[in-house]
Amino acid sequence: MNIDLTSITEQMPDFKSHLEAREWFSSQFPNRFLLRSEDSLNGKRVYYYHIVKNPEVYQQYMESFSKTEGHEITNVETFESYSTVEISEDGNVSLSI
Repeated sequence: MNIDLTSITEQMPDFKSHLEAREWFSSQFPNRFLLRSEDSLNGKRVYYYHIVKNPEVYQQYMESFSKTEGHEITNVETFESYSTVEISEDGNVSLSI
């Protein structure tokens, strides 16, 4: 799955909340928009999602974290298997490859 971040940015409406942004991304990328973590930055909740582009490679990468032995990433394909979406509680969005 090829994801054009410029195109996504141009299509995105102005979100007023995390929930609005999450629903929009979920509708654009059904079954491929996954919450990975939450944090607090400058007093605001921030949510980190992955848009999965290559499910097979992504799944292997995620499974490697559950193994007791160390894991080594030797292929850039791992990082190309998803894009990160950062959404703050007030609906601000940041995208990265």
